[in-house]
Amino acid sequence: MKLFIRSKTILSFCGLVVLTAPTVTAQFTFSGQLRTRTEYRNGQGTLLREGDSPAFFTSQRTRISAGYSGYRIKAFATVQDVRVWGQDASTINRTTNADLNGLMLHEAWGEVSLLDTNQTKLGKEFALKVGRQELVYDDVRLLGNLDWLQQGRRHDMALLKWGNNGWMLHGGVAYNQNREMKAGTVYNGVPTTYSAGTNGIGTDYKSLQFVYLGRKFFAGNFSLLAIKDDFSQYTTTPASGTVAATTTYSDATWSRVTAGAYVNAQFKKLGVKAEAYYQGGKYRDGRDLSATFYSLVLSYATSRRTTLLGGIDHSSGNDPSNTTGTSHRFDPLYGTPHKHWGYMDYFYVADGFGTGGLSDLYLKLRYKPLDRFTLSFDAHQFTSTNPIMGLDKVEMNKPSFGQEYDLIGQYAVTKQIGLEGGYCMFNATDALAAAKSVATPKKTATWAYLMVNLRF
Repeated sequence: MKLFIRSKTILSFCGLVVLTAPTVTAQFTFSGQLRTRTEYRNGQGTLLREGDSPAFFTSQRTRISAGYSGYRIKAFATVQDVRVWGQDASTINRTTNADLNGLMLHEAWGEVSLLDTNQTKLGKEFALKVGRQELVYDDVRLLGNLDWLQQGRRHDMALLKWGNNGWMLHGGVAYNQNREMKAGTVYNGVPTTYSAGTNGIGTDYKSLQFVYLGRKFFAGNFSLLAIKDDFSQYTTTPASGTVAATTTYSDATWSRVTAGAYVNAQFKKLGVKAEAYYQGGKYRDGRDLSATFYSLVLSYATSRRTTLLGGIDHSSGNDPSNTTGTSHRFDPLYGTPHKHWGYMDYFYVADGFGTGGLSDLYLKLRYKPLDRFTLSFDAHQFTSTNPIMGLDKVEMNKPSFGQEYDLIGQYAVTKQIGLEGGYCMFNATDALAAAKSVATPKKTATWAYLMVNLRF
């Protein structure tokens, strides 16, 4: 009898283990972020005109994320809300939506491992990730999540990932449509609520494919990246005149290809980072395209807490006389411009600066007086890589756009609580005012901000 009871107990325990095994191995996570940023804008992004008043406001991003990890499957979703304090009426349930912010699904993806766990435990990876997701590669020059912007950046796509022994190979495919349709695949690519893209402002891609090959080595990493994005072809009627034009899109596309290499290495106190890309094919308006970009950065750690950096970014552009031939205007695609071309976001963000291209020569200082406190000071010299046509219609030969100075402080109170503030100044020239089409500009622009970042 005792043997029967003992056997029954053991079998019940084994059954319970089998039934609950997936639950035991699965993990649920919940996390969130509340980030407020108070800004004083006295010429941030573009120059103010004489007589314009500075802007002052507080924006807030709130994110709630949920994740699941089980046997050969992962899933993750983030809901975010972005708005400006006071944007909504405080006494009634109505959203003014003045800046087209609000509640949206930032990420929602699932990932399936195509390898068994006895392979993934050895560091191998072969997985398919499908859904809305961020893309972050290398120094986010061409593919980044644009995290500085409260809204961020994401893509709806399928991503195949492979990795083994320091090698990484990723391939992504995206195909956009405005809605479910009964026939045809026409996509107008023009969001009705806000601008999209960088140089392709106002137009989203119809489809995108990319391949990324990365390799870690003893001093850093090296990668190759090729991106092809396709834009819906269209015709405009009438082509010119005073009557409002009508744009008609078709199923056909104009394709743009960007390819290049990136290397980042650290040799004791000396760091080297370089990247170069070529862009060809067709621009989003069907114009032939042949453009280049290169960047070189050297860094040196003068002490345990201080690092000096110096570098140059150079992107090709168009001569003012080149309005119909092959375009040489480089587009940094879907990266994070805020990290590279000055914190005041004068270049490659929402406010354009013409098609002349950009050269950025800079020096940066990183100082860490405390383990949790970092100070940085950046100085940029921005120059057009082509002549600029002034507002007086007189051509200026590769003029200076001006200088930007950024002083930023970051303090981590805890791992969950971060404080950041900055004061930046831009000394602008007539060439920059002309490139941004600002008449009677204020030549000195300033911007200050204070950001509280809570993660939970």
